[in-house]
Amino acid sequence: MLSWLRKAWRAEGGLAAVEFAFLAPVLVAMFLGSIELTTALACKQKVTGLASTAADLIAQEKAVATADISNVFSAVNAIVYPFPTTGMKIVVSSLVDNGSGNGKVAWSCAQNTTARATNGVVTLPSGVMVSGGSVILTEVTYPYSSAIAKYMTSTTNMTSSFYARPRRSTTITGPSSCP
Repeated sequence: MLSWLRKAWRAEGGLAAVEFAFLAPVLVAMFLGSIELTTALACKQKVTGLASTAADLIAQEKAVATADISNVFSAVNAIVYPFPTTGMKIVVSSLVDNGSGNGKVAWSCAQNTTARATNGVVTLPSGVMVSGGSVILTEVTYPYSSAIAKYMTSTTNMTSSFYARPRRSTTITGPSSCP
């Protein structure tokens, strides 16, 4: 019996298989985690691009119509591909100077959420609003849920805001109604 124990103690034939069994779950978790991190960063980049694109498209106009706002919403919905657009919230608002460096909502339109109230005050970062001017504020909220981790965690809301100054006029005339 003692010789058998000595022989088993010195045997190394199954050592690699045992080490692999210990390391395989860690390696798989690291692999899936790197895929998840890359996908989440790509989605966050798209959300930031959505906000800047929507603000930029509106800032190029002197006046926007309901069809223009609808086209902007369609364009930013196309940008988020291949991620689903379900639950994505977009708010586009024109803010005019209220005399104290903050903005007063001149008009606002939204997709899948409520628009900002007209004449509501929005606190802006310093330097964004010039005296007597206006800015376009676009706010995007995207409910990101991972294909890999959807069974372990809940949805994460990725948000982005973007400010753009009108290019062709001091203020942009809003649509008569929102889509």
